[in-house]
Amino acid sequence: MAPVKRKLYQRLLFFVVFLPISGVLCFSELFFIKEPHDVTAIRREAVILDCQAHGESPIDVRWLKNGVKVLENERVYLLSNGSLYISEVESRRGDKSDEGLYQCLAQNKYGAILSQKARLTIASISAFAIQPTSTVVTEGSVARFSCKISAHPPSIITWEFNRVTLPLATERITVLPSGVLQIHGVQRANAGNYRCIVTNIASRRRSTEATLSVTAAPKPHPPQRPRVIAGPQNISVSLHQSAILECMATGNPRPIISWSRADSKSIDVYNTKVLGNGNLIITDIKLQHGGVYMCRATTPGTRNYTVASANITVLAPPSLVEWPESLTRPRAGTARFVCQAEGVPTPEITWFKNGEKVQSNGRIKMYNSKLVINQIIPEDDAIYQCQAENEQGSVLSMARLIVVMSEDRPSAPRDLRADTVSSSAILLAWERPQYNADKVIAYSVHYMKAEGLNNEEYQVVIGNDTTRYIIDDLEPARNYTFYVVAYMPMGASRMSDNVFQHTLEDVPLRAPELSLTSRSPMDIQVCWQPLPGKLSRGRVSAYRLSYRTSTENTVSQIELPADKTQYLLENLQPDTIYLLRIVAATSVGWGEQSAWTSHRTPKASSARVPMAPELHLEPLNCTTILARWQLAPRNSVSVQGYRLFYHEESQSERAPHQLRALDNTYTISGLDPRKKYHVKLLAYNYVGEGYQADQTISTPGCVSVRDRMVPPPPPPHNVYTKTNSSTAVFLHWGRPAFTSSHAVNYTVRCNPVGLQNASLVLYLQTSEQRLLVRDLEPNTKYEFAIRLHIDQLSSPWSPVVYQSTFPDAPTQPPFNVKVTLIEEDTALVSWKPPDEPNVAVTHYTILYASRNAWIAGEWQVLQKEGTITMALLENLKPGQIYFVKVSASNNMGDGPFSHTVELTVRADLSSGHDPRLSRGSTQSTAFSDGFYHLDQKSMTGITVGVCIALICIIICAFIIICRGKNRKFSAVKTLREGVNTSAGHLGSHGQAENADGSVPMMRENHFIDAKGGTNLIINSLGPVQPSTEKKEKWFSFSSNVKKDSKAVQNMRQGTASYQPGTTVLTYEEELSMSPGQPTTLQALLWRPGDSEGSSNSEGSHATGDSGRYSHDETEMTNLSSGTGSRPPSLTAEDSGGSGCSGPPEQSVQLMEESQIDLKLLESVENGCCHHDGQSSSKSALSLQVCVPECV
Repeated sequence: MAPVKRKLYQRLLFFVVFLPISGVLCFSELFFIKEPHDVTAIRREAVILDCQAHGESPIDVRWLKNGVKVLENERVYLLSNGSLYISEVESRRGDKSDEGLYQCLAQNKYGAILSQKARLTIASISAFAIQPTSTVVTEGSVARFSCKISAHPPSIITWEFNRVTLPLATERITVLPSGVLQIHGVQRANAGNYRCIVTNIASRRRSTEATLSVTAAPKPHPPQRPRVIAGPQNISVSLHQSAILECMATGNPRPIISWSRADSKSIDVYNTKVLGNGNLIITDIKLQHGGVYMCRATTPGTRNYTVASANITVLAPPSLVEWPESLTRPRAGTARFVCQAEGVPTPEITWFKNGEKVQSNGRIKMYNSKLVINQIIPEDDAIYQCQAENEQGSVLSMARLIVVMSEDRPSAPRDLRADTVSSSAILLAWERPQYNADKVIAYSVHYMKAEGLNNEEYQVVIGNDTTRYIIDDLEPARNYTFYVVAYMPMGASRMSDNVFQHTLEDVPLRAPELSLTSRSPMDIQVCWQPLPGKLSRGRVSAYRLSYRTSTENTVSQIELPADKTQYLLENLQPDTIYLLRIVAATSVGWGEQSAWTSHRTPKASSARVPMAPELHLEPLNCTTILARWQLAPRNSVSVQGYRLFYHEESQSERAPHQLRALDNTYTISGLDPRKKYHVKLLAYNYVGEGYQADQTISTPGCVSVRDRMVPPPPPPHNVYTKTNSSTAVFLHWGRPAFTSSHAVNYTVRCNPVGLQNASLVLYLQTSEQRLLVRDLEPNTKYEFAIRLHIDQLSSPWSPVVYQSTFPDAPTQPPFNVKVTLIEEDTALVSWKPPDEPNVAVTHYTILYASRNAWIAGEWQVLQKEGTITMALLENLKPGQIYFVKVSASNNMGDGPFSHTVELTVRADLSSGHDPRLSRGSTQSTAFSDGFYHLDQKSMTGITVGVCIALICIIICAFIIICRGKNRKFSAVKTLREGVNTSAGHLGSHGQAENADGSVPMMRENHFIDAKGGTNLIINSLGPVQPSTEKKEKWFSFSSNVKKDSKAVQNMRQGTASYQPGTTVLTYEEELSMSPGQPTTLQALLWRPGDSEGSSNSEGSHATGDSGRYSHDETEMTNLSSGTGSRPPSLTAEDSGGSGCSGPPEQSVQLMEESQIDLKLLESVENGCCHHDGQSSSKSALSLQVCVPECV
């Protein structure tokens, strides 16, 4: 017997353990073997929608069309396997059409499940949205025809030329699947009639014919910049479909079209190909293909190009990332199902219980893609399905909830009663459970509003020592429902019976919000909206309207019945500010009065100004108000625009927002929650401002008192930005994973990085998950953040993302263009960049041509980098007049050309007169202006600094002279003063920058040559010519040098002897200097390798660059540097000579140096150290260390 009992116990234990688990597993036996799929059918055709379910019998199958049960008839009925058969598809309008979304619902004893949605579409072709139009083009140019039509299924578009079908692609003709016909290199044979043919399984349509006329092209063909005449458009493409980006450009010579991505990623070469002459087609498109694509049309052999861009958004059907799992829970427990999906656009999550949509209530909540069921009851035992759906399709997943019943739990609390205490409190009382009452450890009181859907349920837990509780945070004049649950260590009891009770009325919490307008100069129309129940706290019984002028204290009052929502105040004073307020009352008493609202009556004038617009305000969320208006029907005068004012009730009025006459909406963003704002709107015309409309409105709270226990929704995620153009940025983001029946709105915040003025932050509202932000500044970095709003709840801002707009193409030409002849066949052209902020210049284009070439339209082209503002024009012909113009360009396109500048090249240059000297005065002025054009502040600073330096030099020189002990060597001192003066003057003018020593004087026939081999100095304004006057002095202080002609003569001869062991600088003149060698001053001012001849310039032909001359131009900027860029040796030397304000030790040091210098001449006379004047020296300056040779 024992073994038999043991086996019996084992079987019982097996059933006890397995039954709950089997309940979880059995639901899997109810599933679909076949589900319906999308079908496109022809009218009167038979259609079968498959549905076959498998599971524990019996299984009942029903069909739903657009959520409503399908009624069977002789034309529509179910097959034995559960499929739906339609013998003849009807396409009549309204409910009689068979088109729609179909679902199969299968049910057995475990519950019911829904199949995926299948769309039945009847094949059709609509009328043409765009038809080809006649056009006239020149021979050799391009022609384009387009037709657009909507068809299901998608149609095939072909083209006919003179009623003969054209091939889809030839060398010059391209037919795009989108319905575009392109003809490149138009010939006279292409003239004729064109039309498109649209075909699908439903029917065939032909467009109207369009005529192509071809005219003769002018000869010779003038050069034309590349221009995109049909660029790509922003498109959204479904996954695995094809995307077509059109790019058709014209120009002379014919431009080359290339494609790239704005994010610098490579284009997929396996799924992408070029169709025709530059159109891009992407087949089997995937998510990674999404982004901004740029079409670039470039003139062959040049850098001239133009760019057009478009964004591809790849749409993807939903796919589940996390599935709900089946659960077993005890009664009064909590069940949580999780379901997350992804797709583009972001799918919406819907929950179903046994095939019916789950409604949120106090026990059941849906948020963050979760379904939470509290206080589980036996009726919650069912099959639950999660459906993720977007416009691309839907997907479902299911799970089962099994409710386990326990017999040793307490029974429900009994005899629940509710009594009203006040307008916000209700007293609850109940009896203890009939069974297991001694095991109760706590009670939970549950309550929620009785009216409405999706009300939030609130719970309060109290101890087991009482059966009474007062709930004191209720709303006045509301009905509530209550129930109580008892808890013990083993679990919770069933719910008690529900009881209903209402709270008492109270005085209104707030006054209505006023809207004020004037119909004439002597009246004010007062309007208000009835208070909502949450604010009225009962039934409103009366209103009281008070008003007075702003200058008087006497208040007039009018009491109005509760059904009134407007009142006309008459017999008022024109052009007077009136203050108005209102208060509401219930049966309990009067509520709080509103704040005074001001309104000015119009002037008593016969001038015809616009009437007051009809203004409507609507809060979109807790920080945004939408203002809508329309002109009054009786308004008969013209309107030039609107002015909108708004301010917080306790603050002063702000400056108005100017709006166009066509505007009728405006979004006021960046407001504070739970604040009252005053909005004023008026129209104006050429006569003056019209009548104004005033209105007050309150922003709602972002999180109300009742919603404190509900966490705010999460912010949008995966914020994606792409620059669309120089003024637009495309944004796309994902909706966070939560479910709600309320509409979701988004606020996009946009502002430049580093913006200090908060009032300039841009706030945009949208209900979509994508937005194209327009009207941005070119070449500016912006920051974006997004938050969502749902049912007066606002999420935090998403993480900030940054994106920069493309630079805009230049719209202004370079200015101050100057052309100067610097050699017989070479001219220098200089310019200044366009005066445009936020516009980057990558290169300049210089066009120049002689008069004959200009008449023939043949320009020679030079291009320079954007950092260079001068260029050489070489190989000019004598006796010709040249025309020069310059334009600026960047990656976005080319700017306009400057005004044409003329240059005359002289024909007779045999007289030996240097043509560069013919403009001596002009060039002297250019030299005095400096290499850079300094502003007034810089010139003032330099002038003051030079003056101070000269004063110090004069004072120091005077001190040295006065303290000299030996008058015998006065000529030597005079020479030193001249040396210091010349060096200081050169330093102040910034001419000697990279020299290793200072030069006391420079001879008049030595000049700096930028190209090598000639005596020429070039700055930003052209060549600097020397003065023709043959004077011995350079500067105002050089006359002192003549005091001792012998000393000067010795320096010019280049031979000098100094004290042994002393390092000195000598100035030597090389008589036999070859033309290829640099001059004396060149060796002083130029670093090795900086000077290059123009004969070695590369690329200075008609379409090239002026080669290495641009490098020389960049290096020559060193000539304009101040004394701060001098070598340390010179700087120390100068500072020692001008340190008038230094300590006394420096004066002593100067005296010692003067005595050492006196010994210099003694060593010269003794001849202890000699310098060989015949030694070879490529540089005119040499350092010599005198070694003692005589004892």
